[in-house]
Amino acid sequence: MLAYLHIPYCDSKCHYCSFNSYVDKFDTRRAYMQALKKQLCFELERFDAQKGSIETLFIGGGTPSTVAPELYAPLFELLSPYLAEDAEITTEANPNSATESWLSGMKQLGVNRVSFGVQSFDADKLKALNRAHSPEQAKEALLNAHALGFGHLSLDLIYNYSGDTQALLERDIETAFSLPIDHLSAYELTIESGTKFAATPQVRQEDDTLAFFVAEQIKAHGFDHYEISNFGTWQSRHNLGYWELRDYIGAGAGAVGFLKNTRFYPQSGIEAYIANPLKTEEEHLSQNDLLTEAIFLGLRSRVGIDATILPKAYHERAHTLVAERKLTQNAGRFYNPEFFIADALALYLLG
Repeated sequence: MLAYLHIPYCDSKCHYCSFNSYVDKFDTRRAYMQALKKQLCFELERFDAQKGSIETLFIGGGTPSTVAPELYAPLFELLSPYLAEDAEITTEANPNSATESWLSGMKQLGVNRVSFGVQSFDADKLKALNRAHSPEQAKEALLNAHALGFGHLSLDLIYNYSGDTQALLERDIETAFSLPIDHLSAYELTIESGTKFAATPQVRQEDDTLAFFVAEQIKAHGFDHYEISNFGTWQSRHNLGYWELRDYIGAGAGAVGFLKNTRFYPQSGIEAYIANPLKTEEEHLSQNDLLTEAIFLGLRSRVGIDATILPKAYHERAHTLVAERKLTQNAGRFYNPEFFIADALALYLLG
C-alpha cells in the first residue's frame, strides 16, 4: 500500500493554486502534526497495515518544507515499523524554505527523495506565478540536496503560461538538466475556480503544441515519458501506485484515502481537522466506477489496461484502436503510446 501525508501550510499562495493550503495559520502547526499522528494511528488499523507493508510514503501540500523536521519525527517513529525496507519516501519542498538544515533533518528521518516546486527558472515568470523563490534559490536547493546524498531528486515545471515561448521553455528544460535530477514533472497551467488566475483566465496560453514540444525536449535528454506529466530515469513508485489503483492511506486536512472500493475524505479546514482528525466522509465506488478509473488512469500512464477487466464491447473497441495504431497490445494489456490523447481514447472505449 501507499501513504500520503498532507501539509496544508504555504509561505505564499501561488496564483494558479487550488490545493488545500493556507498562508496565515502557522501557529497551528504543532497541534496539526499531533492531529495528523492521531489520524495515522486510526488509518493504520483501518487499512490493516502490517510490518513492512507501506511501500511508498509521500509528504505533499501545501509546502512540507514550512514544517520543521522535529515535528515530523513522531510521525516517522510511528510509521517506521510499517515501512518496507526499500520504501520510496518522498517530500515535496519549495526552494526558499528547503534550507540545508531542513533537508538534512528530513534525510535523517529517512526521506530519500525530494520533489522541488521550481515551476520555472525565469525570474519574471516566477513573479507572475507568485512563486516565493528566485532561480538562484532553486538551483542552490537542488545542489544542497544532492550534496547531502538524497538518492532521487525531482523538480516541477509549468508550461502554457501566456508569456511562454519555445525558447523560454527550452531554457527552463536545459537548466533543469544541468542539475542532478533523475525525474521531472511538467504540468500544463490550468485555471481553477477560486484561484487568483480565475479572474484573469487569459493568463493561460491556448497552445496545444507546447505539450508535445515540452515532452520531446525532455525525452531528448534521455528521460522516459511514463505518465502524462512525469518523466524520468527514475519512475516514482508512488505516482505509479495511484495509476494502478493501489490502496493508499490519505492523512491530513484535505487529503484523500482509498481502500478497495471506498474513498475517505478528512475535513479540509485546519481548525476542524485538529479538533477531530478522525472525522471523514466516505465515497463508495461501484464496479463501473472502478472500471472507468482504471481505463482513464491506465491510458494516461505506462500502466495500461488489463484486457481481462474489459467488457466485450470495450474489448472490441480496444482492438479497433490497436488496428488504427492508437493503442498497442502486449502480454494481455493494452497500452497508449501517446498520453496526450488519453482522455479521447478513454471516452471512445467507454462508448
